[in-house]
Amino acid sequence: MTVHDDEILGKAYDARLMRRLLQYLRPYWRSVLVAFVVIIIGAAVSLAQPYLMKIAIDRYIATGRLAGLDRLAAVYLALLVISFAAEYIQTWTMQLTGQRIMYDLRMAIYGHLQRLDLKYYDRNPVGRLMTRVTSDVDVLNDLFTSGVVTVFSDVLPLVGIMVIMIWMNWRLALVAFCVLPLIVLVAQWFRRNVRDTYRVVRGWIARINAFLQENITGMMTVQLFRREALNFERFDEIDRKHRDANVDSIFYYAVFYPAIEAISALAAALIIWYGGLSVMAGTLTIGSLVAFLQYSQRFFRPISDLSEKFNILQAAMASSERIFKVLDEPVTIEAPVQPVRRPAPAAGHIRFENVWFAYDGKLSTTGDTEDRRKSSCSSVSSVSPVVESSDDENWVLRDISFEVRPGERVGIVGATGSGKTTLINLLLRFYDVQRGRITVDGVDIRTLDLADLRGLFSLVLQDVHLFSGTIADNIRLGSQTIDDERLKRAAQAVHAEPFISRLPDGYGSAVAERGSTLSVGQKQLLSFARALAFDPRVLILDEATSSVDTETEIVIRDALRVLMAGRTTIAIAHRLSTIQDMDKILVLHKGRLREAGTHQELLAKRGIYFKLFELQYKTERQTESIAD
Repeated sequence: MTVHDDEILGKAYDARLMRRLLQYLRPYWRSVLVAFVVIIIGAAVSLAQPYLMKIAIDRYIATGRLAGLDRLAAVYLALLVISFAAEYIQTWTMQLTGQRIMYDLRMAIYGHLQRLDLKYYDRNPVGRLMTRVTSDVDVLNDLFTSGVVTVFSDVLPLVGIMVIMIWMNWRLALVAFCVLPLIVLVAQWFRRNVRDTYRVVRGWIARINAFLQENITGMMTVQLFRREALNFERFDEIDRKHRDANVDSIFYYAVFYPAIEAISALAAALIIWYGGLSVMAGTLTIGSLVAFLQYSQRFFRPISDLSEKFNILQAAMASSERIFKVLDEPVTIEAPVQPVRRPAPAAGHIRFENVWFAYDGKLSTTGDTEDRRKSSCSSVSSVSPVVESSDDENWVLRDISFEVRPGERVGIVGATGSGKTTLINLLLRFYDVQRGRITVDGVDIRTLDLADLRGLFSLVLQDVHLFSGTIADNIRLGSQTIDDERLKRAAQAVHAEPFISRLPDGYGSAVAERGSTLSVGQKQLLSFARALAFDPRVLILDEATSSVDTETEIVIRDALRVLMAGRTTIAIAHRLSTIQDMDKILVLHKGRLREAGTHQELLAKRGIYFKLFELQYKTERQTESIAD
């Protein structure tokens, strides 16, 4: 069984983490100050009530003089009203402050997640990041609303009660305090065991979430291969262990609170015994004995509350450590402080200059590439020699050099894993190159503003991601510059208009999560409409037609011929038929650019492209013969 982040508790208190957490409390210091003031008022009121009871008994009831008792009762009632008001203000203020801090934390986490590069998401599951934004922030809400400030609502009465009891009668106070070692032992036993059960429960919650996410997402496969019974048994095992872990924690709570009550009753019995003897001896009044009993009852309540707050603190320390681990993740790809601007009339001239890249990012990035730049990137692509070294097997791209002129249409082909999609990821700066550079209009893309760079492109992927919303929302993606007329023109250009018009509300029709109510072809058409509505300088197609049927592909190809006119296009394709009329075709093999030229030129070379074309043509002929 592996140990997940959710199972690691760390230290019960970490001063460094607490200082960082208190920074989120600082903007609301006025609210905290109000809460602290009313806590002091509430503590003073709660301490005064038993003493008023002592005065009522000793001064009025025991002596039979009832004159003035009504005024004392009115004062007692006023104190109850003040106590209620103080509790209300404290609860409202701290709950409101907690919600505001939760809002700030979630916005900080989400804002940081948007800035992190894709390499971070390659390493971290989505479910774990969702937990950081939701569950872990909720745990911190408990800390701010019930821990950081409100702990004084337990500490102040506790200290006050001890001082008053010693002031009233130090001998009787020592009798009452003789049970404190028992309290310490029980609290330590509870704290140690609850800490372990909390870790176990949280671990099983993480497993339940992971199991549900995986199997609900893959429900089609589950049902297709009749795994319902097997998955049900596995979930039953996980859920049963989660239940048993909760039962264990319930046991400790069930022992702790009655134990505190029993110790409190023991203290009361000792007070009655010793206090009764003192009353009979005339060294203690009845009122003082009653006040002592009430103070003892109020003395043990904060102790049990503090034990519970310890668990809140412990959980908050673990959650804050995980949250700050996300917030401290460095942003490796960001816009420079003073970005370089491309020449104003430039049309988007793209050049790859001796580019090397590895996803693990651990390979050497040293080496002078200036000499290679001088001899590369001529008007014809620089084709890498077929030379492999034994020490660079982890490189995804090796010494790639080519250029894409404005208005040029370039196709990229190669076997799976040859690095085709990686080229696009680097061009859009989802990742940074380790060696070499990529330029747009002569400017290194690492010196350009990210928004300006990515604004040059529209990208159509094989896997289309649609958001919950409407058809129109998924085409314009919140852009205020795309009006309804422009949106409809884009949909008509890619022939998405016919199926959209058949929907109940047309462009206002709702799109379910991940576009589950639309076919693969329809989602692909919407992706084309989205890309074209933004009117990009460069259109990038990454296996954009591989998921549609032949008829739909023909329709899209006809639309693309018109739309690519005057626009730079980079198309990655497995189907060679979709890129035969490109101005230039680049052939990648094992991370190297092996061939470059037009369709006819590459066939004439009878190299890798010729073999791919021959293999694909033979496969298509066999498929047609089987269909016939």
